[in-house]
Amino acid sequence: MVRKAVFPVAGLGTRFLPATKSVPKEMLPLLDRPCFAYVVAEAVEAGITELVLVTARGKTSIEDYFDRSPALEASLEASGKLGLLEEVRAIARHAKIVSVRQQEARGLGHAVLTAAPAVGNEDFAVILPDDIVDGSPPAIGQLLAIQADYGGAVVALKEVPREHTNRYGICAGSWQRPDLMQIQRMVEKPKPEEAPSTSSIVGRYVLPGRIFEILEQTPPGRGGEIQLTDAIAVLAAEGSVRGLSFQGQHFDTGHPLGLLEASLYFALRRPDYAEGARALLARQQQQRDS
Repeated sequence: MVRKAVFPVAGLGTRFLPATKSVPKEMLPLLDRPCFAYVVAEAVEAGITELVLVTARGKTSIEDYFDRSPALEASLEASGKLGLLEEVRAIARHAKIVSVRQQEARGLGHAVLTAAPAVGNEDFAVILPDDIVDGSPPAIGQLLAIQADYGGAVVALKEVPREHTNRYGICAGSWQRPDLMQIQRMVEKPKPEEAPSTSSIVGRYVLPGRIFEILEQTPPGRGGEIQLTDAIAVLAAEGSVRGLSFQGQHFDTGHPLGLLEASLYFALRRPDYAEGARALLARQQQQRDS
């Protein structure tokens, strides 16, 4: 059973500058919670009990968010805000948090390799915090179910326009069923005319512990970085990688418009925000029409 999930959170978040000069992009708000809280909730709902954060300088607020805050809790209790008090306390009960420091940015593969001492030789999940998925069951749980049946590695797949293939890792292979691909080939950010398919990897992976050995031998690839896709391709050549077209609504919150789209989506789905969100959208439409 997979118990651990690795969260690479060492990125600089340059698309959100100047905001991310002092605030990690993972802690930017999506309604009343940081973006990172959504992917942690997904992992915990899927049964993950240990969260391994691959961090960098300036990211301590992510760890602080999941720690107890006695002063805040005392203030909420004194003011009678018991609902908020319980919600704040519940954050610290999500799962065990372990942090490792990535000393230099050398690509996603290097970030995952940095987590090796905390993960050990067991199978584990990797969740990219920029990719928020509203799914039931949770997206990473869907991948874990496939991995439990077949073993090996499993990645999340999503169809993208061909002109956008140069933004993603692209997979090709044979479909075992309408939503499950036996992956035979993986290419990191290919030119549209060279892409073997339009099935892109979304930021969810379930990997065997031996991926660390492969990463240690993986030379820098595209962009001079150690690419996780290149290491998984070694497993694909052995026939032990599958791709799942997961069920759920996906948002790329790694850029401002993606975060805005996610904010609108979740606002319209929450009873405490939906009415106000619809009113705001209606006013905006009226202003555009006038």
